Amino acid sequence: MRFPRGRRRLTIVVAALLATAAVAVIVHRVLAPAEVSTVARADYPAPARPAAGVIGRLPVAPLIVDGRLRVYAAHRQVYADRPVDGRYRTSPYWSYRRWPAELTGVVASGSTVVSRWSDGQLVALDARTGGVLWRADGPEPVESTAPVRRTWAATVWDAPGLQLTDLPDGRIVLVVTGDGQARGVELSGGRELWRVELLGRCRSDVGTSATGLLIGLDTCAGAATVEFRDAATGEVRERWRPPGGPDGFVVTPLGCRTGGSDCLGLRTAGPGDEGGRGWLLAGGSPVAAPALDPAGAALVGEQSVAVLDGAVVGRSARTGTELWRSAGLGTARVLAGQPGRVHLLTEANDLVTLDPVTGRQLSRFALNVGSDGTGWAPGAVTAEDGFVAIERLRRPVDPTGDDRRYYYTGETVILAAT
Repeated sequence: MRFPRGRRRLTIVVAALLATAAVAVIVHRVLAPAEVSTVARADYPAPARPAAGVIGRLPVAPLIVDGRLRVYAAHRQVYADRPVDGRYRTSPYWSYRRWPAELTGVVASGSTVVSRWSDGQLVALDARTGGVLWRADGPEPVESTAPVRRTWAATVWDAPGLQLTDLPDGRIVLVVTGDGQARGVELSGGRELWRVELLGRCRSDVGTSATGLLIGLDTCAGAATVEFRDAATGEVRERWRPPGGPDGFVVTPLGCRTGGSDCLGLRTAGPGDEGGRGWLLAGGSPVAAPALDPAGAALVGEQSVAVLDGAVVGRSARTGTELWRSAGLGTARVLAGQPGRVHLLTEANDLVTLDPVTGRQLSRFALNVGSDGTGWAPGAVTAEDGFVAIERLRRPVDPTGDDRRYYYTGETVILAAT
């Protein structure tokens, strides 16, 4: 039995329309913006206090959160694992994905983890469960020319345009800078406190101070100027240049809690400066701190720690008074600092941890795991909650090489407890 020609054509048209509709539904489901939140199904782990030594190795950089979890970044995902002192990366404790936006930065304070995305969206997660606490709009991040390497260290250890700072009244402000704009957002609930327009690429972020200021370097008018902006209101409180300094200089934050957040000092360096000039950040203008002048000097609390003439020297950052001296480490460099600890790396890749106030050695061990050896060069590093995590790079270091040439091993991040 045959259909009449007209009915057959109608049947073909209807079938084509149904097929097109089905394809449209599938495309919408696949390509439409989406988010997937997979919350924790287990209890929040207790803080870990492992013995000093190498814990293990990881393929990606961990952000230590609340002393209990490790939080990681991926292309379109932020996720956590446990325990914080686990030898290897484990199945996610919780996970949060967005699509098609890309993850550009992660910061954390206490049990709040804030993720920033390429569309400007800010999403705060509860570290205890992975659930969403709040969402807020932010300025779209400035597109970076630096490659995003496979460890995602820059995303979680030094998130561009994403800093935290404590206000005198106890509130914590998330300061977000992007393409021509900055915003201040209250961490506790995501309420926007202020937004201001910024100058173009001639202004760059330095970090935030422990006294509630956003610090930027402005070169738009010619001579470089450090700008201090109130993180509570967004208003510029002061514009400052080092007395007698050159027209052009770079600024490096010192003594930060993590990344560029809650910093206690600065170092300015212009053309021809051997190390630069160190400054303490207080209530007013930066105060000169010559103890921070040497290249590689670290600010840990109120102490400056530097390697001088083969010895590790601790001095008062404010007065310059020498507090202690240790000459038994051989060739070493200051690697990082955190409250109550300063970490040094020896020529043999031993990690040495000293008390920054007394110089007393707290621990010393080789940064070796399994049969990896110690023939690597240090890359990015973070120190938080008594832990140190370091990227291991292949020698000689080739900054332009691909990840296989750049990194020492597949699981290139070594994690240690100090």
